[in-house]
Amino acid sequence: MTIRKAVIPAAGIGSRLLPLTKAIPKEMLPVGDKPVIEHTVRELVESGVTDITIVVSGGKSLIQDHFRPNPALVEQLRADGKDAYADAVEEVGELGRLGHITYLDQHGPYGNGTPVLNAARHLDDEPMLVLWPDDVFVAEVPRAQQLVDAYNRTGAPVLALMPMEPADSTRYGVPVVEESHSDGLMRISGLVEKPKPEDAPSSFAAIGGYVVTPGIIEHLREQVDTWYTHRTGEVYLTDAINVFAAANPVFGQVIRGRWYDTGNPADYLVAQFASALSHPQYGPRLRGLCE
Repeated sequence: MTIRKAVIPAAGIGSRLLPLTKAIPKEMLPVGDKPVIEHTVRELVESGVTDITIVVSGGKSLIQDHFRPNPALVEQLRADGKDAYADAVEEVGELGRLGHITYLDQHGPYGNGTPVLNAARHLDDEPMLVLWPDDVFVAEVPRAQQLVDAYNRTGAPVLALMPMEPADSTRYGVPVVEESHSDGLMRISGLVEKPKPEDAPSSFAAIGGYVVTPGIIEHLREQVDTWYTHRTGEVYLTDAINVFAAANPVFGQVIRGRWYDTGNPADYLVAQFASALSHPQYGPRLRGLCE
């Protein structure tokens, strides 16, 4: 089954970036000349996704405003002879149309599995991509397309992986690798969350990108049902993946490209600098500051 649907969980408050995110959603912070969530939407559209659900919470209306067409602004810009700006505004609105973006308010217990389950109720029992809006990937083949290609090879859930330094294991979920295949594809039997370097089961990190199948969604439903019974704990996507992987094939795909995390101040600055330095107009000027 071709993957045409995707979920972007965007309901978080961006606490690690406060006070910057007090009034501005973290998803709308710029990386280069685009807000970070636009990088994610573009990646999905370029990978053939035609139904994108963005799961939001209160205070996220700027996301909707950004992707909403604005004919009045376009008309004003063209009347002023600013056709390049008008084209840019139109193109962002067209991006929202091509991705058929819809918005859904998050409801349910805390945890990153909740927005996935919220969206799944509206997307039928189909495999779907889940991408976090904190990530920016620079790659010849979009990360989303690499995940779709891996799903097409396996017909099973797929996690995006990147090589990591051993000392970084305490920051990530680390996969238990059972078999390695060609082109960076590997079968995994689960994830160990933030292990010490000496306890890490592999040298790869799960870095925020999934193909989720109906079997994993069913385990998320079970987690939520348990939460409403006991009102304790949180609902995490990785927990559902681990339960599913105990009895079913799950794969990891090492992503070819550069990954930038924008979820904390230091990594956000790295993403900003990397984007600026790679820009054909701004890069040379910025490099001149270092001479």
